[in-house]
Amino acid sequence: MSSEKITAEVREEFGKGAARRIRRENKIPAVLYGHGEAPVHVTLPGHETMMALRHGGTNSVLELQISGGSQLALAREVQVDPIRRVIEHIDFVAVRSGEKVTVDVPIQVVGTPAPDSLVVTENNTIQVESEATHIPELIEVDITGLAIGKMVHAADLVLPKGTTLLADPELLIVNVTGQISAEALEAELEEAEAEAGIERDESDEAAAESAESAESTESGASDSE
Repeated sequence: MSSEKITAEVREEFGKGAARRIRRENKIPAVLYGHGEAPVHVTLPGHETMMALRHGGTNSVLELQISGGSQLALAREVQVDPIRRVIEHIDFVAVRSGEKVTVDVPIQVVGTPAPDSLVVTENNTIQVESEATHIPELIEVDITGLAIGKMVHAADLVLPKGTTLLADPELLIVNVTGQISAEALEAELEEAEAEAGIERDESDEAAAESAESAESTESGASDSE
């Protein structure tokens, strides 16, 4: 997997004020750590970096061009503005080609299980060790035809060549259960509420039925007099 090249400018200004000025120019402040070297503070082109990270996925490795040199960098933390959805800051870790790194890789469930079943994804990522330049973008879990009661654990995953499982082999990834009816779900909810000491307010429909029943009883009593 080739790494996308991004030209990075070394920066000397730090702090919130400097970061805001950088963002106003549609650029991204970032820091590069690793290999026992002092952190390197850089500025990256906003749109180009965003597209590279989007293309590379969760564990993107970029080739940063810094002061005439080149450094592979694994994106460890990407801070995104929750409203504008723009990248505000990135922490990178310096890596070398062939170097092993520990990463959390997303799980993707594919396929269709047995009829009347419900698929529950218990863990959305799995921790593995992989070469820095060959980190899998995702790991697929094929549930085609899985019957109710079947489970997929970390040890059952098919990992790409060169990738080693670090998570507990017994970690539950996917659980195939039976679908629950609305009536059964309501009963379970009522039971849980009762155990927690929660009293429900009488619904309008139930109140109307109670009132109608009371009126019928009174009418019957009057007729019999």
